[in-house]
Amino acid sequence: MPCGDGLEISIITVSKNSVTTIADTIKSVLSQKYNNIEYIVVDGGSVDGTADVVGCYGDVVDKFVTEEDNGIYDAMNKGIQFASGEVIGFINSDDFYASSEVIVKVAKVFSDPTVDACYGDLCYVKQGDVNSVIRYWRSSEFTPGLFLHGWCPPHPTFFVRRCVFERLGGFDLQYKIAADVELMIRFIEVNRIRTRYIPEVLVNMRMGGASNSSWSNVLMQNREIWHVLSEHNIRPSLISFVVGKLLLRGKQFFSRPG
Repeated sequence: MPCGDGLEISIITVSKNSVTTIADTIKSVLSQKYNNIEYIVVDGGSVDGTADVVGCYGDVVDKFVTEEDNGIYDAMNKGIQFASGEVIGFINSDDFYASSEVIVKVAKVFSDPTVDACYGDLCYVKQGDVNSVIRYWRSSEFTPGLFLHGWCPPHPTFFVRRCVFERLGGFDLQYKIAADVELMIRFIEVNRIRTRYIPEVLVNMRMGGASNSSWSNVLMQNREIWHVLSEHNIRPSLISFVVGKLLLRGKQFFSRPG
C-alpha cells in the first residue's frame, strides 16, 4: 500500500485499572486531524470501570479486548497481532498526544518509503496538573553507539512499520520493565532499521509510570537494560553507561520545550 494520505496507522493503548486517565488518552486520539487511524485498546481485565469508560467511546475504538494477561508487554504484543495498519504506535493509558497534529506529522514522515520508524520528544507532567512539566525528554537523531551511553527514544513517541515487527518480532517478555528499551535496541542499534527524528514534543506522560514510579523500579529497569546490552553483545563501559544515563536524565529536569 503506498504511503501518504491513505496510510493506515494503528494506535494501541494498553490499560489496567486506568479509569481516571484513559478518557484523556482516548480524547487525544479522537482529536487527531489524521483520518486513517485504527485505534485498539487492550485491557488487562480492569475492575475499576475502565471498560465502561472505553465503552463510551465505541465510535472511536475500533477494537477492544479486556482479559487477563501477563503484563503490559504481553498486552502490547496482543495489540500488534490485532493491528492491520501499515504503521503501529503505542499511547499508554495515562499519556496523551501533545497536539492534534501529531499523527499528521508521523504520516508525513512515513510518506518516505525508506523510513522504517520515527520518534520525537516527550514531556513528563504532573499527575494532578498536566500543564506543569516536570521533565522534558529531548531526543536526537540516532547514531551508532548511542545506546551504549544510556540514550533511547521515548517509547510512546515510537512509530514503526508493521513489517518490521513481522521481521524482527515483538516485545521480549523475559523483561518485566524494560522490554520496550530492548525492542528499540534490537530494532535500531542491532538491526539498524532506518529511523527519522521529529524534533518536537509528541506525547505528554503523567509521572508515576511503571519505570519511574520508585527508585527500585528505576534500578530494576537499568539492570534489565544492562542485561539487554550484554545479550546483544553490546558491551559498554559501566562507567560510561552510568555517567551517560545520569547526564541525560539530569538534563531532562532543567530543559524545557521551546
